[in-house]
Amino acid sequence: MPVDITLTVNGVAYPLSVDPHASLLRTVRDDVGLTGAKEGCDDSECGACMMLVDGRPTNACSYLAVQADGSSVTTVEGLADGDRLAPLQEAFLVQGGVQCGFCTPGMLVSATALLARNPAPTEDEIRTAVSGNLCRCTGYDGIVRAIADAAARGSS
Repeated sequence: MPVDITLTVNGVAYPLSVDPHASLLRTVRDDVGLTGAKEGCDDSECGACMMLVDGRPTNACSYLAVQADGSSVTTVEGLADGDRLAPLQEAFLVQGGVQCGFCTPGMLVSATALLARNPAPTEDEIRTAVSGNLCRCTGYDGIVRAIADAAARGSS
């Protein structure tokens, strides 16, 4: 039996009727139409589905949409300002933090949460913050450089 909820995603309220077992990832992708977050493992292991729920990085594949009712959800699409990339997104491009791009949305969301709580992280703190995000292409060095670069410029 569907449950009525209101998801606030990237500042926009979406009144929805969802299956009580629907994940936040499926709901945002299928019902809201934002497809930046990816389904990789569907088991909270890879981080490709990462979203911020009330500012906390959350594996949206294992988080129920009903749990997010009344919360503020930020997806990778919400990091940019319209067509203008966030400084962190720009740093990923400049520093070679993007290769195939599958992990990039989750990496950006995790890095955004890190820089919000720690604007000047060490390399070890950066690596720890993205340790829940698996990347098979870059070797992480470009990702770490990008996050450090954005932090050095004082922006996320």
